[in-house]
Amino acid sequence: MKWMTRLHGTPGAIALALASLNVCAAAPDAANADLIQRGRYLASAGDCIACHTAPGGRAMAGGLALPTPLGTIVSSNITPSKTYGIGNYTQAQFSAALRAGIRADGRHLYPAMPYTSYALVSDDDASALYAYFMQGVAAVEAAPPQQTRLPFPFNIRRSMALWNLLFLDSKPFVPDPGKSPEWNRGAYLARGLAHCSACHTPRNMLMAEKKSLELAGGEVGSWYAPNITSDPNSGVGGWSEQELIDYLRLGHVAGKAQTAGPMAEAVDHSLRHLSEDDLRAMAGYLKTVPALREAADTRPVYAWGAAADELHSIRGVALPNDPSRMTGPQLYDAHCATCHQARGQGSFDGGLPPLFHNTALGRSNTNNLVMVLLEGIQRQGDTLEVLMPGFKRELSDQQIATLGAYLAQHYGNPKAQISAAQVKTLRAGGARSNLVLAARLGLAALVLAIIAALFALTRRKRRR
Repeated sequence: MKWMTRLHGTPGAIALALASLNVCAAAPDAANADLIQRGRYLASAGDCIACHTAPGGRAMAGGLALPTPLGTIVSSNITPSKTYGIGNYTQAQFSAALRAGIRADGRHLYPAMPYTSYALVSDDDASALYAYFMQGVAAVEAAPPQQTRLPFPFNIRRSMALWNLLFLDSKPFVPDPGKSPEWNRGAYLARGLAHCSACHTPRNMLMAEKKSLELAGGEVGSWYAPNITSDPNSGVGGWSEQELIDYLRLGHVAGKAQTAGPMAEAVDHSLRHLSEDDLRAMAGYLKTVPALREAADTRPVYAWGAAADELHSIRGVALPNDPSRMTGPQLYDAHCATCHQARGQGSFDGGLPPLFHNTALGRSNTNNLVMVLLEGIQRQGDTLEVLMPGFKRELSDQQIATLGAYLAQHYGNPKAQISAAQVKTLRAGGARSNLVLAARLGLAALVLAIIAALFALTRRKRRR
């Protein structure tokens, strides 16, 4: 979805933040140690640190700017500071903020905070999270350097009460008695704390998830969160349970896919910290999500392409004077062949993946292919690792489009399309939203309708 362009913080900032979490505001009571540790685990599952830690900032101190169709939303300080954070929150107030999007002062949160997913969190887990944030996180005595200031009418937070009335299901998760405990655990995590649908489900005009298309794929800023339903072509129906576990924990599966962008950050800062049992439960649940297929996916998105060497066609051919006129093979030879080899087969040890049988090139939606070419792939474990450099400074929009189209046609889905205009839009952060204008026009229409109704009523009374 477009309003969650930076659901996950920058790798360096997150690394510093994770380290700082080892410093607690006060030593927890021994009786609460297990509860706090459980809350720490649940906070990792919910990836709280991603949004509430700014680049170079301290853990959970807020200040991360999240571009959305409504405007820029700035995350808040959720450390136990009594002045700038949530240190004065009661457990009930904490639960209301977490699961209903209502702060202690009664003001509504914007659903960039995925409280519609966290609404499924159980009372016991909410208590564990409260214990962790109050006793296991270091208080930061500073307000974020900037505050959320949205344009009219979205600066009226009370309007979110109507949004919640329409789209928030406030009931906690209820286990399905017809399913196994493992399935129910997976459903609880995937639908709740892990908030998979927040990215992988498309949104309607009011930015609420389209429940009829749950997990069928959605936009995350410039990136595309793909279909993860059980469909064998568009989704993960052709993945084994172990492959899904490996992907969630490691961020790559040989012969199928590797993570990049926001999903790579989710793996690095959240999913890889989950237990084997919980990852298995989530994988098992995802394998049962009702299948939804995109018409363009006529085969599994990881099954396109084969090794092919087109570089012989450019040997001895002079490069054009205008770099923007370089052909796909010329661009591939200059920027890709060193790592991915002449036939696109990747490195012999599998460290650099093949370009064929790769979901990045097999989808009809090519946004992620473009974004990987622009941004590259960075992973954050104990240290920052750059797996692939980005070419946004080296290559023009036309060159990225030419290279991307060549890669898709020779190693992926030959019907996939990439244009220079698409690259330009994604390079700038994605398509602009008309939501603010639409809201203002709608509000104006409502006001005019009310005025017209009052005028008609007044005329009727005068006639009488």
